[in-house]
This record gives sequence, structure tokens and C-alpha cells, in this order.
Amino acid sequence: MDFANLFFLLLLLLSLTPFPHRRHHPLTLAGADTTLIETTCKTTKHYDLCLSSLKSNTTSSTADVKGLALIMIGIGTANATSTSSYLTSQLPAAATTAAKNGSRNAAVLKRAVLKECADKYTYAGGALQGAVDDVGMEEYDYASMHVMAAADYPSACHNAFRRYSGLLVYPPELGRREDGLRRICDVVLGIIDLLIVGNY
Repeated sequence: MDFANLFFLLLLLLSLTPFPHRRHHPLTLAGADTTLIETTCKTTKHYDLCLSSLKSNTTSSTADVKGLALIMIGIGTANATSTSSYLTSQLPAAATTAAKNGSRNAAVLKRAVLKECADKYTYAGGALQGAVDDVGMEEYDYASMHVMAAADYPSACHNAFRRYSGLLVYPPELGRREDGLRRICDVVLGIIDLLIVGNY
């Protein structure tokens, strides 16, 4: 056996040998990375949400503060996109339910409001994409404005239901999604504030 094969075999054996101090924990990051994430999350309004979101993303282990902001913006974008798709999927059901109840006007109204809400969440996703571009160019003030706009679009959806409070009920699932996006945006704003002051 030549030296190269012997060296390869040795490396293979070492990689397969269990070492008690090197256990694999999928959500445990290296000490310095965990410290950066924890320190960053402490500056946000929702520490637990920030921490769990960032620790569940494998790329956060090598990210700097700017990278952590981008990860959270991505989570917000996924939330907005998912909610827009959810609302679009409810459009046929709204028509069917109202038709069974014999209230055609309510069906038309509900479909219009659901469509408006789906559009608002699409706009929220677009605003967050704008924030990604801004962070990439280190235009943090503009990024904050885009994130604030994204957080505000769901309120416009809620207000659309309020306009017809006698006829339409704001769905609890939509309320949960609205709150989720707002909280994610709050976290993003906290991280961007760190980038603005350069205190990281």
C-alpha cells in the first residue's frame, strides 16, 4: 500500500471515529456565532422569535449582522408570499360558501376583499425584496422604509374587512399571519438599526 492510500485510509478512519466532545447538534452553533445571534436578537422587540428563526437557518452560522438581516428579510418574504397564496386559494371557497347560503352580494364582496388582501401581501413581499436590495447596497434608511411598508400592508387588509364589519368577519388565520409578519418586520427593523449605527 503506497503512502497516498495509507493517508486516505487514516483520514477515513478518523472521520468515522466518534469523539465524545464533537457530538452533532443541528441547532447548536459555534460559540462566536451563537453570541453574535444572541447579541443581535437582544436589540430586537421579539428576542425569542429572532433567536429561533435565525438558529433554524443553517446559513446564520457564518453570517455577519448584515447577513442576519437578510435571513430575517427572507423569512418575512416567505411569510408574505405564503399568505398571498393562502388568500388566493380562498377565493373559490368564498364564492361556493356564499352561493350555498344564497347571498350572492356577500360572495362578490368577500372575493373582492380577499383579492385586495392577496394583493396587499404581494406588495409586502415586493417591499421586502426592495429591502434586500437596499441592504445589499448598504442603504439602511431605505431598507427600513421598505420593511415598515411591508409591515403596514397587512393593516390595509385588516381595514378592508373592517369596512364591511357587518357583512364580513376577519378570519382568525389571517389575523395570525398578519401578526406573524408584523413581528418578523419588527425583528428586521431592530437588526437594521444596528447596521445604521454601526454598533455590532
